[in-house]
Amino acid sequence: MIRAAKTEDMPRLLEIYAAARVFMRSYGNDVQWTGVYPGEDILRQDIGAQRLFVVIREDQIVGCFMMGAGPDPTYLKIYGGQWACDKEYGVIHRIASDGSVKGLLAEAVSYAKNFYPYIRIDTHEKNIPMRKALLKQGFTHRGTIYIADGTARMAFDSIY
Repeated sequence: MIRAAKTEDMPRLLEIYAAARVFMRSYGNDVQWTGVYPGEDILRQDIGAQRLFVVIREDQIVGCFMMGAGPDPTYLKIYGGQWACDKEYGVIHRIASDGSVKGLLAEAVSYAKNFYPYIRIDTHEKNIPMRKALLKQGFTHRGTIYIADGTARMAFDSIY
């Protein structure tokens, strides 16, 4: 089940993002989501804007993701390629799992497709598990984008 995140979910959300950071480090990704990113302030903003969602299994939150409508400022300029099209799109950001379930990206994408027939997403070059999962879900690598802090991300999209 997927539902909108609530403020009272915050302790569990912070645990999930901490677990995701540990997972990334275990796969050699020591540069993405440094410190306590995403912090409570970002999560509260996402909850307030009704764009943070939780994945629930057996009454337990096991994962979360941000989903919203474009345009996303980081996707305005792409380098070394181009987006599949210029039509309206949805974005998925900050997807994370506590590690207890597989296929969280597939579930998030399946949910997002109900709202957006065209989805854009990005990840760090060192996030090999996410890159593999994106390709498995039918996303195509389109080029490089730069996020607000100036670091590069691999940009992907898919049309449904």
